Formats: sequence, C-alpha cells, structure tokens
Amino acid sequence: MTTEHPPADGSSPPVARRRVPERLDVRPLDRFRSFKVKLGILVGAVVLVAALLTQVSIRAGIEPLLAIPLVVIAALVFTQLLARGMTSPLREITAAARAMARGDYTQRIRSSSRDEIGQLAEAFSTMASELEQTDRMRRDLVANVSHELRTPVAGLRAQLENLVDGVTEPDPAALEVALTETERLSLLVNHLLDLSRLDAGVVELDLEDIELTPFLHEVVDAATLASGGRDVRWIVDVEPADLMVTADAARIHQVIHNLLENAARHSPTGGRIHISAACLEDGDGVRIDVHDEGPGIALEDRSRVFERFQRGGYADSSGGTGLGLAIARWAVGLHGGTIEVLDDPRTEVDGDGRSSLIRVVLPQARPTT
Repeated sequence: MTTEHPPADGSSPPVARRRVPERLDVRPLDRFRSFKVKLGILVGAVVLVAALLTQVSIRAGIEPLLAIPLVVIAALVFTQLLARGMTSPLREITAAARAMARGDYTQRIRSSSRDEIGQLAEAFSTMASELEQTDRMRRDLVANVSHELRTPVAGLRAQLENLVDGVTEPDPAALEVALTETERLSLLVNHLLDLSRLDAGVVELDLEDIELTPFLHEVVDAATLASGGRDVRWIVDVEPADLMVTADAARIHQVIHNLLENAARHSPTGGRIHISAACLEDGDGVRIDVHDEGPGIALEDRSRVFERFQRGGYADSSGGTGLGLAIARWAVGLHGGTIEVLDDPRTEVDGDGRSSLIRVVLPQARPTT
C-alpha cells in the first residue's frame, strides 16, 4: 500500500602516542615463556661464570684472597646485566603508570619478552590505549555538548533580550523563533537523557503488536510538524498493508522519527522522502527503509555516522545534534535488530559511494529484556 503525503509549507585531533625511552638492555632470555625458567637459567649461568672465573684464577696463580672478591664482583655484574633486561618492562610499566596518574595515557611499553612480565606489559599497553580512548571520548563529549547547548541557548537569549529591550515586538513570528530554539534545546536534553539511559543499561521494552501502516503515517505526521515547514513530500509504502511487527512502539517511533527528521534536514526543496516497510525474504523479520534525495552519506562514513556527534562526515548548519542516529542504533539494538546504510539505488549518487538509504531490520520474535 503506497500513500503520498502532500508537501508542507515551509574531534579533537588524535593524540600522538609516545613510547617510554628505550634503554640499552641485554635481553637474551626473552625467548623463554616462563619467568621461573629465566630465574633458573640466571642462577645456573651465574654459578657457571663463577666456577669458570675461579678456575681461571687458580690457573693464573692469583691468590684466593684476591680471586674470591674478583669472582664475586664479576658474578654480580653478570647477574645485574641479565636481571636488568628481565625487569626492564617493569620499570617501563612503573614510569607509564606514573604518567597515567598525571593524565598522560599515550605511553606504551616496549617488551619483546614472552613470559609473565611480557604478558603484563602487553595487557598494560592495551589498558592504556583503552583509557586513552575513553578519556578522549569524555573530552569530546564535554566539548560537543557544550557546543550543542551554546547554539540554542545563545539564540534564545538573543531573541528574549530583543523582546525585553523592545527591539523586537512580541508578535507570533518572534515568539515562534524563541519556541524553535527552546524545542531544539529540549531535543538535545532528551537525547542526552536517552544516552545516559543507554550507558546505564536501565531501559526496558514494552512490547506490543504494531500495525505499521497507521503507525508510519503517525510518525510522518509528527515529522512534518517537526520539520519546520520544509518543502518535502513524504511517501509511505507498506506491503502488505496490514503488516505488523512486535516492538516497543515508543522506541520505534523515536527511531523512525529521528531518521525522518534527519532525511528532511538534508533533502532538497521539493524532495521526496520514501518510507517503505515489508517482510524479509526469509520471513524472520521486517525491514523499514527510509530513503531521501539528499547528498547522502559517504561510503567511509557509513559505520561512523551511527556514533555520537557524527554527521555523515561533513559539517552543516542544519541544526542537527549528531545524536539521532546513535540513539536510533541503540533503540534498534534493544530489539535485537540492525540499522545500516545500504547502497543507494540512485545510480548518479551510488557512483561515488554516497547513499541516502537507511534500513532498519526488526526481528519478528520477541527479544528478551
């Protein structure tokens, strides 16, 4: 069943990774996979060196009072030489840990050892890399949220100041501008609350049987109001017309609304936005496609666009928060479904790898929550 709605009027740069300065360490024992084996070899080697030096001193006729201290000193030097190479990763880990305590997560451990210390060094480097990424995401989140909040707050403040100072009359047009900025701020706050629920993992699904034809028309009506009178046409196509899916209506409404809002923002004047739904060929789920006539998402950004504060790889002034697709992926994932960017059926766009076709797949089986 196909229905056409009439047109409405109207990173922080990457941090360079540093390595702990290398030392001139002798590591002939790195090939062994056990630290206990290394200690045994070290003890045996020291005893052997001491015995050889004692034999040499006897043959050379050196007095025992002089030979014994020389043998002990030589054995200690040999022990220190091998032990230094064995414990070098521990010193590097200590230096890196102190740097991490100061907020520097860029240091990595150089270790060619295969024993427990080498494994510890590898685990420490992995942990440092993950902490560095987490810290960068935290800083990016704070910077992005601050930027996103500043824009609607600044616009709302300026409009209200004009109204208070008498520069602008409190007519419907001026109040509509203030309302638009308030709604934009409210949308961002709601998105951030959804992300906090995502991170906390406290969201439960209220599953019900949804008839997709009236449901998608309802979402389109809401998206039409939220589009601010953009001149676009909405086309809804559901096959069969009585197609149903078991899902959380509020969450799926949020998913489709975010996709439609994103599509309307990037559609040209008079563009068409297609929303289609049908059963999968294997009958194990339902697909919902949203396709607009905008510039599309670049091939290299198809996965990254579902991350937080990403906007398809290019800057724009459309007012998006960069959170809608991230929240959509989260909500679809709660249902055990998938969301992805597919190849665009328009040959003139697909030639350079860009696509405006996003597909949501929901399983027919009820997911466990």
